[in-house]
Amino acid sequence: MDDIDRYLEEDLGDKGDITSDSLFTNETAEAKIIAKENCIIAGLEETKQIFKKLKTQIKTLVKDGDFIEKDTTIAIIKGSAKAILKGERLALNFICKMSGISTETKKLVKKCRKINPKLTIAATRKTTPGFRKYEKKAVMIGGGEAHRYGLYDAVMIKDNHLKIIGSIDEAIKRVKQKVHDNIIEVEVENKKDAISVAKLDIDVIMLDNFTPSSARNVAEKIREINSKILIEISGGVTPENITEYVPFADRISLGYLTNKVKSIDFSLEIL
Repeated sequence: MDDIDRYLEEDLGDKGDITSDSLFTNETAEAKIIAKENCIIAGLEETKQIFKKLKTQIKTLVKDGDFIEKDTTIAIIKGSAKAILKGERLALNFICKMSGISTETKKLVKKCRKINPKLTIAATRKTTPGFRKYEKKAVMIGGGEAHRYGLYDAVMIKDNHLKIIGSIDEAIKRVKQKVHDNIIEVEVENKKDAISVAKLDIDVIMLDNFTPSSARNVAEKIREINSKILIEISGGVTPENITEYVPFADRISLGYLTNKVKSIDFSLEIL
């Protein structure tokens, strides 16, 4: 059983679609999915999987990552009326949520790269349980990067780690004894710690909840010490203030992209 099976099971339970099953027998239907807003489309691949599992025919008229205008028909579905209605809400949930994320990501990437072409916009782990890989995929469709998917694919030493260990130096020493093939990133909350960490052999320094002016000052100090360290900005970054961090950052990560972005409106209509 894969994700799509589990999501369908969540909707159908043990009894199935009792409304459609009461109304229909072997009727067939044709439906279209329509965009109600301009957007960067995402979630089409998952939508195709849903309707194929339900044994219907689906033809997509655009592809993930395309810019589409309001009232664009993005897909045509043909087959059992009951099957189409079983997949309707799940498919729309994927497309609406993922397109909202990809659209906002594209907007920020475009805005920021006018100032700093090398900057990357990244997702965080502030995601919906069970839906993280799709939210991060939507960020990538919009031109951003996934960052780490979980606690298993990169080291990130944060404030709560340090409160227990008591020392950044000791924390990095312990990590290096056990981890050899992963990126090591350290989150810092003040200039003193940032300068201390910059002198150590790590890959990324995250400046967490710095004002734009203090972040700029600290970034300059870090680069004087070790120009190879990637500087990430996170915490307190919004669509309104993001450009203030762009000139001196290598990467900006925003939980906003996956936990606060408004979904795009789509509908499925029987023809």
